[in-house]
Amino acid sequence: MKGTGALGLSRLLRHCGLMVGMAWLVCGQGAPEPPRRLATLSESFQQLARLVSPSVVKVTAVGYRQLDEAETDEPGVAARQQSAGSGVIISADGLIVTNAHVVIGAQRVQVTLPALAEKGTPRRSAVKPQGRIVRGEVVGIDLETDVAVLRVEENNLSALKFADSELVEQGEIVLAFGSPMGLDNSVTMGVVSSAARQLKPDDPMIYIQTDAPINPGNSGGPLVNAQGLVVGINTLILTQSGGSEGLGFAVPSNIVQNVVEQILKSGRVIRGEIGVTVQTVNSYLAAGLRLPRDWGVVISDVEPGGPGEKAGLRVGDLIASLNGRPMENARQFNVNVYRPAIGETVQLEILRGKQSLKVPVSVVERQDDASFYSELASREENLIPEFGVFAVDLSGKVRDQVAPQRIQAGGVLVASKSADGPLIEETFRAGDIIGMINRHPVANVGDLRALLRKMKSGDPVAVQIERQGRLRFISFELP
Repeated sequence: MKGTGALGLSRLLRHCGLMVGMAWLVCGQGAPEPPRRLATLSESFQQLARLVSPSVVKVTAVGYRQLDEAETDEPGVAARQQSAGSGVIISADGLIVTNAHVVIGAQRVQVTLPALAEKGTPRRSAVKPQGRIVRGEVVGIDLETDVAVLRVEENNLSALKFADSELVEQGEIVLAFGSPMGLDNSVTMGVVSSAARQLKPDDPMIYIQTDAPINPGNSGGPLVNAQGLVVGINTLILTQSGGSEGLGFAVPSNIVQNVVEQILKSGRVIRGEIGVTVQTVNSYLAAGLRLPRDWGVVISDVEPGGPGEKAGLRVGDLIASLNGRPMENARQFNVNVYRPAIGETVQLEILRGKQSLKVPVSVVERQDDASFYSELASREENLIPEFGVFAVDLSGKVRDQVAPQRIQAGGVLVASKSADGPLIEETFRAGDIIGMINRHPVANVGDLRALLRKMKSGDPVAVQIERQGRLRFISFELP
């Protein structure tokens, strides 16, 4: 291009269809208006990140565990063990919500607060400074919802508010904040895949499912909506690769708020029951039991001597409503029984054949709360990594505090689950009693460890357990 200088090149660029940066120059038509809608959307996300990030923390839990024979030749050696997750500040005076599995069994909890830029200080580097590390205190945990409340001795912190998770809708844009793979204060974007997802039928726990990328380390971080309100606490992923596959799950904010309120009030979550087991009615169940309708909630078991039996409830009764509210499924019923105060009376409308009955039933405290068992175990003494559980001897005061057992000769109580346990189809639950492994009786934790030391990775394992008064087997391949 003879004689083309800076001015000539500028004219050429204005005249020809070239893309410079993000601006399209159309040949012969001049430069169009910048895509303001896209720029406005980007600016909105940036503002949202600036609003939320000061309230997102990194949580590190430190403990110790005994090394086994495969790891050391010297007996009684303990190794430092560290787990990391995320959390969100919910009050200016230092209350933080995270996941229970991040801090359970920890001897020390550290919280990394985000580094805040001073007002009027110009930003000189794209790399943000590291935040302050402070000591965290575990106020309380609830294993059933996987929620924990921490406290740090700080004031004037930037706190986020909760949204009403009942208003969350499928397709809604959400952002997940946290420290995936230990990378402090990261953000990912996606949509709500399902506003209320059950991982198992009739499971009282529901989750908000999202395709916002969630990875290990995001646990405990907030899932926020476009207004910067917390709609859920990121808690788990379903994955085959170990990374995000667009199947992330968060504890809904309404459940989190209820757990936080109870922990702050009494140190734990108290749940009620009326001594019955219920199931969601489907067409086959309705036809087989000749129920008056093919939807709702049916009683499948009545606990002997419990408040339900005393009130006259029977197996096969269909629960039409609780305190005037129609019951559509088992999860809805269980949640509504949790909420009344212990000792309060709830009113049930029962359909029994062609009869419609009004039955008042007293609410009692549920005794199989997993959080009770978790208090019995510590990371360094009770972790059974092959099973992914914390186990304690079922003897003395522990046996007296647990419901009557059918396994009488010793046994081991599963106090809680470990977050990094093996992936097996049917997992252990807090409150399970281990009685035998491959027909060998288990009298205590020492017996359990001794039997596992004789086995190797890939060996088949059949574990006899007692769960809520019934015996069953859990079988899998030893990891």
